[in-house]
Amino acid sequence: MKRHLISAADLTRDDAVLILDTAEELDRVADRPIKKLPTLRGRTVVNLFFEDSTRTRISFEAAAKRLSADVINFSAKGSSVSKGESLKDTALTLEAMGADAVVIRHHDSGAPHRLATSGWIGGSVVNAGDGTHEHPTQALLDAFTIRRRLGGGPGQDLAGRRVTIVGDILHSRVARSGVHLLSTLGAEVTLVAPPTLMPLGVARWPCETGYDLDAVIGKSDAVMMLRVQRERMHAAYFPTEREYARRYGLNGERMARMPEHAIVMHPGPMNRGMEITAEVADSPRCTAVEQVAGGVSVRMAVLYLLLGGNGPAAAPARPQ
Repeated sequence: MKRHLISAADLTRDDAVLILDTAEELDRVADRPIKKLPTLRGRTVVNLFFEDSTRTRISFEAAAKRLSADVINFSAKGSSVSKGESLKDTALTLEAMGADAVVIRHHDSGAPHRLATSGWIGGSVVNAGDGTHEHPTQALLDAFTIRRRLGGGPGQDLAGRRVTIVGDILHSRVARSGVHLLSTLGAEVTLVAPPTLMPLGVARWPCETGYDLDAVIGKSDAVMMLRVQRERMHAAYFPTEREYARRYGLNGERMARMPEHAIVMHPGPMNRGMEITAEVADSPRCTAVEQVAGGVSVRMAVLYLLLGGNGPAAAPARPQ
């Protein structure tokens, strides 16, 4: 593992498998009466969020606390940042406080890379989502879920699996990280979206693209539905919400045409009735809740490996 986790593209196949295997080991901690390990005792992890995301922040906070790290939550709202303090000054403040790792979510693409390469802080930097660029731990937890649901074990990748990612690819950092990581792990990735929501330069990405969901759904092992990000919809990317749901939404009829073993994924939060119907969201084939649970284990693994964990990630449970 490198010192920082900024992009899923920075991970080799062995890096990614190591994180997934470590997460699998740490996931067993959740079944214990006391869900804590002393692994990172005395270390300080700062959640530096310039953009709202309760789900991701709580996941990182739970991960750090289960490893016994001290956690500082820093929100830009109501802080010195809202009064004009720069990223540099904030970083220097965190460095003075002795931060061992900074988990940063920022509305500007490239902010985590700037923080990691500036020399402002000496700790590790983890990208928790930056602009429309990347969200590497989301890609890792998605891969963790796919491997677990479709029968892969420790040491294995996703070779031969077909993953279809559907929706707002243009604004989606989840899709960008997912394409890089899943292809590194050997999966065949296909992006499906309206032409207006497909990014320029997507032909250079390690994936296939298409505009017809019905053409690929019958041969997909996993179908990941992306949230239609209404807050980013400043232009008319599609005629109406009803038209989008008809052509690109996942309903019961489409789900019935998926292979019997195939799963439905969603990074959350969902727009029920838009990109996914309630029938599909509440189906046993939908892994949205499992992705949240697996996300804590994956983020535990990332923090453990970045902060120099030695020896087994989780000591065996004491006999009762």
